[in-house]
This record gives sequence, C-alpha cells and structure tokens, in this order.
Amino acid sequence: MRRRQRLSLIAAAAIFFLLVSAVLARIYSSVAAERAAVTALVQDEARGDPAAMLDDLYDCRSSQACRARVAEDATNLRRPGPVTVLQLTVSTSFPLGGDVGVARIAWQPGHGLLPVTQCVRVRHAGNPITGLEVQLLEVSERIKTNGDCPSTF
Repeated sequence: MRRRQRLSLIAAAAIFFLLVSAVLARIYSSVAAERAAVTALVQDEARGDPAAMLDDLYDCRSSQACRARVAEDATNLRRPGPVTVLQLTVSTSFPLGGDVGVARIAWQPGHGLLPVTQCVRVRHAGNPITGLEVQLLEVSERIKTNGDCPSTF
C-alpha cells in the first residue's frame, strides 16, 4: 500500500471516529439532561412550588388533570431540607429520538425523613445529528418504595 493511500485511510478512520464520538456524546448528554430535569422536578416538588413544577413539565399548564396532580403533589410531598437522590433509573438507555419512557426516582428529603419514590413520563425528541431534547410529560403520585411504576398516572 502506498504512503498516500495509507494516510488517506488513516484520515478517513479518524473522521469516522470523530463523527461516532460526537453522536455518542449527544446521546450521553441527553441521558444527563434527563437526570437533571427529573432531579429539578422533585426539588421543586419538595419545596412545594407548583409554579416551578408546571414550568418543568412540558405543556402541563394546558391540562386540567396535570395541573391538579402538580398542585396535589406540591402540597402532599412538600418536605423541609435538601433533596438527596437515592436512585434514579432513566427512561431509556440510549435515546435515539422520538421515544417516550418512564423514569423512576427515589429521593429523600432532609435528614431522617422517609424516602419518596415516584415515576416521571419522559419524551426524547430530536435525533443525535440535529440535537436531542428531553421533555418531562407528567409525574406520578408517590408510589411504594419497592413498587413498579404504574402504566398510567
């Protein structure tokens, strides 16, 4: 193999590696964005801040049921102190866009208080090339600590 062909092959492999790396970075950043969004939602909930929760949930203001759930959760799950995330299972491993899943979060408010477990319906929109967006659609009421997420909430 000639030197020029070898250098062209190496350059093509390097470009391919960079493209794949960029796509994977976008995918992993989407997972991180989901974690951050779900954590922010439960922090707003623990503060008892329904207005912030409505901002966190995509298009929640247009749904009476969603607004009612937010008001109920903000009242019932208001807790003093900082929120510690005990466990967070994201809605999907590798969101390639256009899918809806359910994230499950267990969090502990303050010190010495019982943990709270909830589910959050999450939509991943977009694609790794043009960009991914995370939208929180709805939050469940408190579920049993070892319970599974309900199919509807």
